[in-house]
Amino acid sequence: MPALRALRPFAHREYRVLITALAISIFGSGMWAVAMVYEVIHLGGGPLELSIVAAAGSVGLVTFLLAGGIAADRVPQRLLIIAVEGANLAVVATVSGLAMAGLLELWHLALGAFVLGVGAAFFFPAYSAILPRILPPEDLLAANGLEGTMRPLLQQAAGPAVAGILVAALSPAYAVTGVAACHLLAFAILNLLHRQPAAGAEVQDGPSQRAKTSLRHDLREGVSYTVRTPWLLWTLLWACISVLFLIGPIEVLVPFVVRDQLGGDARMFGFLLAIMGVGGAAASLATASFPLPRRYLTVMMVSWGAGSLPIAAVGIMDSFWAVAAALFIFGATGGVGMVIWGTLLQRRVPPHLLGRVSSLDFFVSLALMPVSMALSGPAAEVLPLWLIFLVAGTVCPVMAVVAMVVARMPADELAHPLADGDDFADATAPAESSGSGQPGPEQRGVI
Repeated sequence: MPALRALRPFAHREYRVLITALAISIFGSGMWAVAMVYEVIHLGGGPLELSIVAAAGSVGLVTFLLAGGIAADRVPQRLLIIAVEGANLAVVATVSGLAMAGLLELWHLALGAFVLGVGAAFFFPAYSAILPRILPPEDLLAANGLEGTMRPLLQQAAGPAVAGILVAALSPAYAVTGVAACHLLAFAILNLLHRQPAAGAEVQDGPSQRAKTSLRHDLREGVSYTVRTPWLLWTLLWACISVLFLIGPIEVLVPFVVRDQLGGDARMFGFLLAIMGVGGAAASLATASFPLPRRYLTVMMVSWGAGSLPIAAVGIMDSFWAVAAALFIFGATGGVGMVIWGTLLQRRVPPHLLGRVSSLDFFVSLALMPVSMALSGPAAEVLPLWLIFLVAGTVCPVMAVVAMVVARMPADELAHPLADGDDFADATAPAESSGSGQPGPEQRGVI
């Protein structure tokens, strides 16, 4: 049954431990997003101070993301994840103690946000790399779908809602204390993870021979693999273009669509974002409930490309439900693509490169996000909104087709089937050539 397939990862003890701790930590992150805002306001800060604190977290994340990928391939992921959660606990507990004592200052919050950003830079690649070690290949799609379902529900809905209640009923300091309690519980649970690797995973949960190589060599190896693997390279190129053209209009310009075309306010904008999140969560859960499609690259790129098309009409819509439907479709198709994408990284990238490739994935997406937001405002000063949304909604589908054709994705997915039971198609097969997507003559070693 589809519902049972989505729950199959819970049959594995290590996954139950990991996902429980992750859920609690994500819930705490959602609380932090609200608690941090109102703590800044409580200290007398305004939009400028809030921007500085928020930017500090982003700077920490982007600056150390590539280093986090290298660390995930050098250091046992279990130890790295536990260390990050311990650092998160120490930071938030310190902020909580200072706030309770009335000693908290804005620079404390900025520094804390920066360290939390650095922690996220090390956590995400390690989490992506550890999943194939604790789960069989056929359960990775369900695991990624469950995470895609959990994040919007806990980080964007439940966590902020609980923090808002604590702030309103007590004070921001109590909300920060609640965040610290979440990280304490997550840290305690993560320490229950066992050291041994998953059954069938031909890797060791200890330092590898890769620790003897230089950091520059490791980074160059990860970039080199990405560049000469067509499906991976062109998917990342498409992601760069989609982030550049779509994120800014949705985050920066949709509020003006709500005001000028729909006659709404901030509540309507928030509701629209919630609808988009619900679409992503529902589609992620649905994707987790079925086997990985045989035409997995085609389904992924068509989902992303076709799902961007409704955005092209947002600039001319004057109906709330029409805009809501467009954003729901965009969120749902994005959820389908992201679940498949995360699974492909874990099943087709050699295990000893997975941390670095995952960090490159996060890096290229996050690096262009602020650029997109920064360009959207000036663009709206010289161009009509309908034209900006039209370009954003049509460029991405066109580029999805280009990526599929240039990388020869339909032929590639047939040459590398990922039916249930297939184990690391590319990690154990000859390396892909840089042009055709077919196996090349060089045999890659897997640690």
